[in-house]
Amino acid sequence: MKITAVEPWVLGASWRNLIFLTVKTDEGLVGIGECTLQNREEGVLGYLQGAVRRHVIGSDPFNIEDLWMRMYRNEFWRNGPISTTVISGIEIACWDIVGKACGQPVWKILGGRCHEKVKAYANAWYTVERRPEEFAQQVKVVLAKGYKALKVDPFGPGSLELSREEKVRSVELVAAIREAVGPEVEIFIEMHGRFSAATAIELARMLEPSRPGWIEEPCPPEDIPSLRKVADQVRIPVATGERYFTRYGFREVIESSAPDIIQADPIHAGGILEMKKIAALADIRSMLMAPHNSNGPVCTAACVHFDFCTTNVKVQECFDDFSESWVVEAVPGTPRPRDGYFYPPEKPGLGVELNEELIKEHPYKEGFFNMWESNWHMRQFTKG
Repeated sequence: MKITAVEPWVLGASWRNLIFLTVKTDEGLVGIGECTLQNREEGVLGYLQGAVRRHVIGSDPFNIEDLWMRMYRNEFWRNGPISTTVISGIEIACWDIVGKACGQPVWKILGGRCHEKVKAYANAWYTVERRPEEFAQQVKVVLAKGYKALKVDPFGPGSLELSREEKVRSVELVAAIREAVGPEVEIFIEMHGRFSAATAIELARMLEPSRPGWIEEPCPPEDIPSLRKVADQVRIPVATGERYFTRYGFREVIESSAPDIIQADPIHAGGILEMKKIAALADIRSMLMAPHNSNGPVCTAACVHFDFCTTNVKVQECFDDFSESWVVEAVPGTPRPRDGYFYPPEKPGLGVELNEELIKEHPYKEGFFNMWESNWHMRQFTKG
């Protein structure tokens, strides 16, 4: 079997453009992948053209390790989000082809089921004014959908430091959520790599009464010593990983022992098999995996297949219930949480397809998603 063509499909949405792939073969099997990278669509689409020409066309989709290494090692300028996102999208599509050829879901091919179900947590639900009463009201939508865990960034456009007023306001937002959801629902706190170690430590201590399940990316991802400093001085688990790429990029942060939870993203970190390798590194240090997914439904499918064949998975992020309706409709077969949990997909491959006509109805949108603007959490494009 040989790959004969790769076609990108761009779906426009409110705050990002989703990039899906179809990878076609000479035997008629078609694999679905995703290489969404917000604010980097032009770079991804441009790099994809060259990578397909140099490495992908003519390759056997079963030879995933060989194709991955040629796309990674044979490019002198390697690593970084654009190149690894393209590699990831191709790799995921190849697993889809392999699963379809074998008549098995991907998770069965990559080790088989480790879990009966995997808890989902909701994100992107808090698109309301940053007031405690607004957050407390909006979180009822999360509960109504059956979620038993959620994530929130309550900090606005803060950077390195926050004023005392903003610290208190952010903590009050989380306290309002805790009161609204009760003691059993898990609340994860997103910090988006904003803070100095000192600020993150102070905020974590202020947030303790709300019993967060973790603080995520408390410091800029490049600053691993500060992450280590935070981990040493807080009593809340520390999570990070969405902005590290491949097992090589994760080595230093895992060896630092700073994180408790690793949040590699399958469409940025190198694909599903690369996620398995990162999970093995994390497992050596007794770290759990919570795959990052602020992307589209194909990434959701890739995450869920990874989750069910990986022993040290804790929980799975999900944006799909809080995106525009056409986002999930564009990918029939997308795994959806039931009563707050994902269950093992049973269809061959990833179990998803693309509704190409619907994607054409929602084309690329011009804009820039800037997380350092006020009201960024409303998740709308601004002028770039």
